[in-house]
Amino acid sequence: MIVEIQCLPDPPGTAANRYAYIEAAIAVIRASGLAYEVGALGTTVEGPPDRLWPLVRAVHEACITSGARGAVSVFKVAQSAGDGPTMTALTGKFRQ
Repeated sequence: MIVEIQCLPDPPGTAANRYAYIEAAIAVIRASGLAYEVGALGTTVEGPPDRLWPLVRAVHEACITSGARGAVSVFKVAQSAGDGPTMTALTGKFRQ
């Protein structure tokens, strides 16, 4: 399964670190040990559904627990019954 999540915390960060709350969300993804790619407008994570569904919640909540007043998160999910899509299969030929 693949999930792309975009977190929109309010505000995005602090005076000292403009993207502090986004970075807190990415730290949760990094700590998961799952394969991920940070993009300009969201982060894509690949793994089993039983690990990704709780991760989506943890990533969203990381924005708030790290200090944001609130957050909106947008996510997309790709899954199939057999061998599911992979980040490499979907975007590998476009990587430089």
